[in-house]
Amino acid sequence: MITQRISKLREKMMENNVQAYIIPTSDFHETEYVCEYFACRKYMSGFTGSAGVLVVLLDKAALWTDGRYFIQAANQLEGTGIDLMRMGQPGVPELDAYIVENLKENDTVGFDGRVMNTKDALAYKSVFDLAHLNMNVNLDLVNDVWTDRPELPSTPTFHYSEKFAGESMESKLSRLRAFLKENKVDSIVLTSVDQIAWLYNLRAHDIPNFPVALAYSIVSLDSASIYMDASRLDELSEQEFSKNNVTVCGYNDMYEATKALNGLVLVDPSSVNYAIVSNLKAKPVFKESPIILWKALKNETELKCTKWAHIKDGVAVTKFMYWLKKNAGKIEMSEMSVQSKLQVLRSEQENYLEDSFDTICAYKEHAAMMHYSSKPETNVEITNSGMLLIDSGGQYLEGTTDITRTFVLGDISEEERYWFTKALRGHIRLSDAHFLFGCSGINLDILARGPLWDQDVDYQCGTGHGVGHLLNVHESPNGFRWKVLPHRNEMCVLDEGMITSNEPGVYCEGKFGIRHENEMVVVKGNVNNYGQFMHFEPITFVPFDLDGLDVSLLTNEEKAWLNNYHKEVLEKISPYLTSDEAEWLKSACRSI
Repeated sequence: MITQRISKLREKMMENNVQAYIIPTSDFHETEYVCEYFACRKYMSGFTGSAGVLVVLLDKAALWTDGRYFIQAANQLEGTGIDLMRMGQPGVPELDAYIVENLKENDTVGFDGRVMNTKDALAYKSVFDLAHLNMNVNLDLVNDVWTDRPELPSTPTFHYSEKFAGESMESKLSRLRAFLKENKVDSIVLTSVDQIAWLYNLRAHDIPNFPVALAYSIVSLDSASIYMDASRLDELSEQEFSKNNVTVCGYNDMYEATKALNGLVLVDPSSVNYAIVSNLKAKPVFKESPIILWKALKNETELKCTKWAHIKDGVAVTKFMYWLKKNAGKIEMSEMSVQSKLQVLRSEQENYLEDSFDTICAYKEHAAMMHYSSKPETNVEITNSGMLLIDSGGQYLEGTTDITRTFVLGDISEEERYWFTKALRGHIRLSDAHFLFGCSGINLDILARGPLWDQDVDYQCGTGHGVGHLLNVHESPNGFRWKVLPHRNEMCVLDEGMITSNEPGVYCEGKFGIRHENEMVVVKGNVNNYGQFMHFEPITFVPFDLDGLDVSLLTNEEKAWLNNYHKEVLEKISPYLTSDEAEWLKSACRSI
């Protein structure tokens, strides 16, 4: 199937005199999780990971992805004729270098400029210009191959009340216009659906697990327009748009509207697609959108709401843990049935909307694949042995959750127990960090990796990511990582109100995978002559499975942290459990 699709794509390439065609994992809005209409890379390669770029040449093809997906990609690309390029590994060429090496002067590289951000497109252009290669950026060749391509989604919207958002549309628009004045520009082009959702307090269900509407927006000093189908708007949103003089235009009218812009136009090159920028007649000013930082700094209302969302989520996951530990090996269960059970328990919580991403439910060696997704062809029976890793989350009206627990279901090896403990030590050390304001995730990441690096072991991904508020579960610009990756905007200064995940792990191919994840909010500590000190407050409350621990490997400080954390879990979660569940939780949160 994949080979046939690649063959048809090559026919279209030859018809258009294109010798290399790039297919990124993106949509018109640079969204991480895309709806099925935009799943072009998945359709053409069979690889289902959320990060990866496919390059098709006339005689070969290759896919670039990062360490989270090496094992998964190797399995899914087998037999397709597509080579796997393990990004960051020795000897692996950069995508643009690979194209230059395999093409000759005056050959053409093509892609759909609507699904390529301006920053990447201009970087490619600078390399291809030096190699005397041409670029055709107006080619949606996959559309010519994908005969049964789904329609663009158009779900009904809903107004996100100020009682959850904590700030009105009017206030946010005023802030944005003040920013435009300060930066002496006339307007800003917005294409990131999470930024548009935040600015207009607007939500929908166009993308699974990501409650947003596909839309564009242009905001100037005296006007604002949103580009989407007006018929899908709910009554409250219509009223808010009218009250704030926001004009609703057709989704596809954006490209003509950008042509008509005058003066200086602020464009974030990391998010606005190249088709829009190459369409501008006005002068673009390349600068990061201020909304990225504004929405990462959660206000008091958002923090109060999300803490309640995490209590509800903690209740659901704790109930699940009780059920799992009591029933593993006694009743029939599999990866898929277990993740369905967890979703049912979440759905019983008030104001639950959907999961915040596709649940990773990985038993034994499957957990070595960081982003494994159980399918009928990979689904396995779960018994009372080994470990089960579940990374999951929920979208509630009050906020977005993300949690990973590694559950011990029976006998485990000393090797598994050792690494279970080492990974938890890293989690505790980062959770307990005290640091001066001005630090970013790159300054603190070693706290989590230290216990693993001491043993010459690493996990090939970041330690944590920002989390949105009823938005994307992976949110810029905060995160934890040991080195700066130019394509990832996540190394800003950690500031009060930012929510970041903490999820170190150990992944041993063919054996097991372990991950421990909580969400934490940045809070202010003491201020003195050295400056403002900061620390983290956990907002996820579910027991870590003490059955996996080798307590002798923990320091006294680490034991104290874990005991205090479990005391909080017991206090916060017990009131919402049955008497049997609450009694079990006492044991699960026992002092060590």
